[in-house]
Amino acid sequence: MAQGQRVCRVDRGRPCYKLAYFSDPGRRLSFLEAKLACHRDGGELLSVESPAEQRIIEQLVTELRPSDGDFWIGLRRNHGDTENVDDCPSQYYWTDGSHASFRNWHWDEPSCGYEVCVVMYHQPSAPPGLGGLYMFQWNDDNCDTKNNFICKYTAEKAPEPSPNTAHPEAPPLSLSPLPTTFDTEEKRQTPALNMVYIVLPTIPLLMVLLIATVFVSVCRRKRREQQTEVCPSDPGSCPSQAQPPDVYNVIRSQQEADLAGTRPHTKNTSFL
Repeated sequence: MAQGQRVCRVDRGRPCYKLAYFSDPGRRLSFLEAKLACHRDGGELLSVESPAEQRIIEQLVTELRPSDGDFWIGLRRNHGDTENVDDCPSQYYWTDGSHASFRNWHWDEPSCGYEVCVVMYHQPSAPPGLGGLYMFQWNDDNCDTKNNFICKYTAEKAPEPSPNTAHPEAPPLSLSPLPTTFDTEEKRQTPALNMVYIVLPTIPLLMVLLIATVFVSVCRRKRREQQTEVCPSDPGSCPSQAQPPDVYNVIRSQQEADLAGTRPHTKNTSFL
């Protein structure tokens, strides 16, 4: 996102300006949001009081070299002023209280419908219309439309200008991307939001690992208990302690006469 720094003219009594340009259209603001953003930064939405001031703003925008995107200025009329269409242009007023009658409408504006907030055209890629390029003329727009905006700082709020930001007619400074107060709250919230996005998805995995650990521990404990169980009182029922019969002793205990009687043609000594 390209953002402007506050730029002032030579005379400290002259106003300063700041262009808030967002390359991402999703981050642009409605008329009311833009007005509040300028208030938080110590200024007002732009009021243009003369053709000379209009040329200053045009040069500032040209120096910034933004892509397509109109700019809110602080001109509007009330929603209830849609009935008297013939008197519509005279019903627009500057939100900072200025009473200048200068206007720079596009040739077919204002439309005097339900579009009561005003933007300054900036559509360099649009094909020319009957009034030429859609560049810097004013157009009434829906107040909820998301646009860039321009803030103006009066003499009472304007800081001391530095030598490289001053010009007798218009500031030649190219507005470089610099952090502004418009994104301060968002930047403060970003680390906390990132931590939430990282921690929340890991909770189910941690629960599964915990359950698996408990299950394995229980199984191992039961296995050890089974291995340490004592056999019943009857030794014969415990296979691990049963003693195999001593076949050799059984044979020797037999009398030679018994063996001979059973197998008369076999020598007993050889059989033994």
